[in-house]
Amino acid sequence: MKKSLGAQPALFPMPVLMIAAYDENGKVNVMNAAWGTICDMDKIALIIDDEHKTTQNIRKVKAFTVSLADKDHIAEADFFGIASGNKINDKFERTGFHATKSSVVNAPIIDEFPVAMECELAEIVQTNNLFAVIGKIINVSADEKVLDENGKINPLKLNALIFDQFQHGYYLATEKAGQAWNAGKDLMKGK
Repeated sequence: MKKSLGAQPALFPMPVLMIAAYDENGKVNVMNAAWGTICDMDKIALIIDDEHKTTQNIRKVKAFTVSLADKDHIAEADFFGIASGNKINDKFERTGFHATKSSVVNAPIIDEFPVAMECELAEIVQTNNLFAVIGKIINVSADEKVLDENGKINPLKLNALIFDQFQHGYYLATEKAGQAWNAGKDLMKGK
């Protein structure tokens, strides 16, 4: 029997996304966001607040990167979520992390995170119920250590963090459970 828990954001898993952008002076800012998703084959939607320093930077510079946080950098990833770039001027520098300018967009790639989507600002959508930054993915760069023998990203090598909206924990996906577009194909035959 199910118990009623009231209205809450009961979605699991959630990604742990590191959104990075330069300000108008070329200073790096990074924020942690779990409310983001792919919304087309070359688009990402970030459901973030307009007040974030990173959002303000994206509006000005029109580009950003989205990296996947990993287990090896959990403390820094969490710090990027609890510290505000509007209040802490040396937020990025405090972590000791390094950034390399993307060769395809005017945005920083955070060297320590294994995968980065390099994006141009496509649009900002603002309604009574939604504020979303939509990015056009121009390139994905990945550390060779997370690639398989075919040059594709292997999710099990990522050690990507997953955010738990229920108890505010970080988790890892450590096992493949099945193959998409294959696990249910026998049901296509009917009974």
